[in-house]
Amino acid sequence: MPEGPSIVLLKEEAQIFEGRKILQVSGNSKEAIQRLQGVTIKSFKTWGKHFLICCPDFTLRIHLMLFGSYLINETKAASPRLSLTFNNGYINFYTCSLKFIEGDLNAVYDWSADIMHKAWNEKNALAKLKARPGSLLCDVLLDQDIFAGSGNIIKNEVMYRLQLHPLNTISELPQKALAQLVKATPEYAFDFLRWKKAGSLKKHWLAHTQSTCSRCDLPMQKAYLGKTKRRTYYCDNCQKLY
Repeated sequence: MPEGPSIVLLKEEAQIFEGRKILQVSGNSKEAIQRLQGVTIKSFKTWGKHFLICCPDFTLRIHLMLFGSYLINETKAASPRLSLTFNNGYINFYTCSLKFIEGDLNAVYDWSADIMHKAWNEKNALAKLKARPGSLLCDVLLDQDIFAGSGNIIKNEVMYRLQLHPLNTISELPQKALAQLVKATPEYAFDFLRWKKAGSLKKHWLAHTQSTCSRCDLPMQKAYLGKTKRRTYYCDNCQKLY
């Protein structure tokens, strides 16, 4: 599933279409996508894993789900869920979820929960964490109400950076560890974005998909943990379980 940094990259790449009129709309979506015909794009925004196409009277939310993708000025054999053509190019979205949002986006989204937004608020994140004392660390790092944009890669890498075991509950973690968590998660997200732009993201993975701990030279554990049952990579030796 594309994580927040990948959606921010999509927004940056799509900037060439900002302020442009949509000349042609097509796709196999069941949503009423033809309402986009002739509309001029006001702006593109992101919230977590949501890509937002902002139009004068509504917003289209695109979620790339587990296997979604996009291509700008390129096509592939698969049929696009949505294809938008402008006078300077086109963009295709595949295997994604579309939803129209009416009204003010500020009434829909808590921007302070987005780990890559300028409104990100550590204090709010801390309060939300403390309201979930029995939750596992591996679950809260995927909770979009707390860390919007964080996905499995960010989860695994942040836990490894902070040397925290995925099976820690929030109530067991000391205040210092919680403070580090709300600081390190957005920091890693921006590292992720920088490495992805450079084409070197996987080279920087220290936990995700790794077989050996770079600190301990011991085998990494792989398990499907927590309520989310997502793949979790961790070192039993150096990642502390309180």
